[in-house]
Formats: sequence, C-alpha cells, structure tokens
Amino acid sequence: MTILEEIAELKAKRNALILAHNYTKPEIQDIADFVGDSLELSRKAVECTAPVIVFCGVRFMAETAKILSPESIVLHPNPLSGCPMADMADPDTIAAYRKEHPEALIVAYVNTTAATKTEVDLCCTSGNAEKLISTIPAEQEILFLPDANLGSNIASKLNRKIDLWPGCCPTHNKIMPEHIQAAKEKHPGALVLVHPECRPAVVKLADQALSTGGMLKFVRESDCREFIIGTECGILHRMKKENPEKEFYPLEPEVLCPNMKRITLEDVLFALRDLEPRIELDEAERQKAKAPIDRMLEILP
Repeated sequence: MTILEEIAELKAKRNALILAHNYTKPEIQDIADFVGDSLELSRKAVECTAPVIVFCGVRFMAETAKILSPESIVLHPNPLSGCPMADMADPDTIAAYRKEHPEALIVAYVNTTAATKTEVDLCCTSGNAEKLISTIPAEQEILFLPDANLGSNIASKLNRKIDLWPGCCPTHNKIMPEHIQAAKEKHPGALVLVHPECRPAVVKLADQALSTGGMLKFVRESDCREFIIGTECGILHRMKKENPEKEFYPLEPEVLCPNMKRITLEDVLFALRDLEPRIELDEAERQKAKAPIDRMLEILP
C-alpha cells in the first residue's frame, strides 16, 4: 500500500477533513479536501462538522480552526511549523499598550497566536483588512498588529493614521524592489501580483497587491496570459493547475517559507494514525480568542 493509499484509508476511518494553506507543499495540497488562504480556511473551520480536522499550515492557523470548531479534534501534523510573525506580538506587551492607550481599537491580523487574540478587539486577514478598517470611524485610534508592512499598506490606501506594531513576515519582507524590477525587465508583458505583507516600496511597483485567495481569483478572471508572482512559491502549484494555459514567473531568489514546507505526507499519515499532535486550548482562552474573529465574520460574513 502506498502512503497516499494509507492516508486515504485512515482519513475515511477517522471521517477527517484535511485543510491546507496555499503555501504548503504540492503533495499536501493535492491530498487536501480544501486549499485556501487564511480567511477561506477560517470559514471552512466555522462550517466544519467533521470530528477530526487535519490542519496543514502553520500553528496559528490550526489554533484558529480549534477556536472556531471546538468540538472537532484538530491535528497539526508538525508542531515545528510555526509562524515567526505571529510570535512577534506577545499578549503581555499588548496588554501594556492597552493600559497606555485605553481608547485605542486593537486590530490583529489573523496571523497571531490564540493567546494574542485574547488581548485584541478585532481580527482581520490580508484579504479583508482594508474593508474592515474602512468600516471603523476615521477618528478612532487604531493599533494594527503584528505586520507593519500590511498595516502601512492599508494606512496608505485608506489615507488614515494607524499605529503599527514592529513586526513582519520574514519571508515576504525579503522581497525587495530590485527583485520586482529585475522580474519586470525579464518578463515585460507580465502583470505583477504581490502580497500586501510585502514592503510598501514593493507594493508600489506591483499591478495588484492581493491575498493568496485574491491572487487566484484575479488570475482566473484576467485576460492577461503572464504573471510575476510576488509571494510564497507554494501558490504556483495551484495557479498552474487551475490555469494551465497561462504562464507564471516566480521571483528570484525563490520566495520560500520554511515553516509552511515542514509538513510532509508522513506527518499527515502519522497524525491520522495517532490522532496526535492535537491543538488544545483552555476553554476560557478559546472563547476570549474567538470574540475578535466573530466580530470580523459579523462585519464581513
């Protein structure tokens, strides 16, 4: 029996749902029931009735699934698959900020730990952050965390003041304007798509700054045949599968998140076999962390 057959057999036995982020390895995406970005995966977790969820992504995403689907056993196949940006905003420092700024609305990118979510007012994703913040009155003081690049790009687009936490995605932050310029010189007919976690100087050079879900939608609907992709290289697998008639050019050097790539087929197999490693959250913490996500989904269902 092959490893894929073993996974399929155990998946059926456990009545499990496999969720995978667009940045995971191609073979992981291919065995998933659903592949998406943070917002899409959050919505799937809300809808989920499966007794077991195997979450192939970084830890905060698996935590979000557990927050939204507490009755399910949520498995995170590789505990080493964490998110450095999520760890850049710790709950104690946020609590201290709130004491100094009691009137501030604290908006957290969903790329945060469950513990951090307990200290914030509202969550957002890269796909809905601009729309969410545009619903907040202009006079309201806002702290955006943990990604200063995403927050700065939103502030610039909405022309409003936002206090920014000094965090970033190390993978997207490595993309420099010269990388975009070199790709444009090499492929002059291609549209440039970048992630809004990129530096503002990079976003200014792009034709579109979109979440991974937004990129996939844009590519499907665009008449353009060539695209320069300024985000983690894992998304290229899905783009090519969905649009075989179009050309996609990754940046050089390759944009790769080592944490997203940690999860392997063997990890998924062992997780389904052993029902471990599990995401476990204290119920009081889970409910407190769920509140800012609920507010996000209420504003933009």
